[in-house]
Amino acid sequence: MQPPLVLASTSPYRRALLERLTPGFRVARPGVDEAPRACEAPEARAMRLAAEKANAVAEAEPGAVVIGSDQVAVAEGHILDKPGDEANARRQLARLSSASASFHTACVVMRRRDGLHLSHLDTTRVVFRALTAAEIERYVARERPFDCAGSFKAEALGISLLQEIDSRDPTALIGLPLIWLAGALRTAGYLLP
Repeated sequence: MQPPLVLASTSPYRRALLERLTPGFRVARPGVDEAPRACEAPEARAMRLAAEKANAVAEAEPGAVVIGSDQVAVAEGHILDKPGDEANARRQLARLSSASASFHTACVVMRRRDGLHLSHLDTTRVVFRALTAAEIERYVARERPFDCAGSFKAEALGISLLQEIDSRDPTALIGLPLIWLAGALRTAGYLLP
């Protein structure tokens, strides 16, 4: 019998990705403060938050296998947070026009009962094509990517804004590196496929 599986995230994107591997999981809100720390590198922030999310849920459910994940995007040394509204999304995309960004996606799988702790960091480099103000306006109005770092959804219309994606795992860009996660879940005792 497989142990309970819990996704320590309320992200609908991560939930949809995990459903590709298995429908048998629950979602739990980790309740972690995601504020950045002074002088913290983007990669370190992503890994810290993934671990804190997994740990917060695993404390309450020591027998469950818990998945924590976080993504931090950066372009030209600036963190790309979720824009939250149209104006910020347009500004973010204008700044990314003809530029590249790195998306650091961390994932942690843990089970407190037996000390299982697996972690992974995937970095995806995205190059945006030159974007006109009209293209940005149309894209933002149609897709409304206000809850996505970088203000685009590569799994949807946002792919049309890009010139190139350099990735070992295309699902990492969406928020959960499924290639690595499938192996981690097999290690934890899940039968995939």
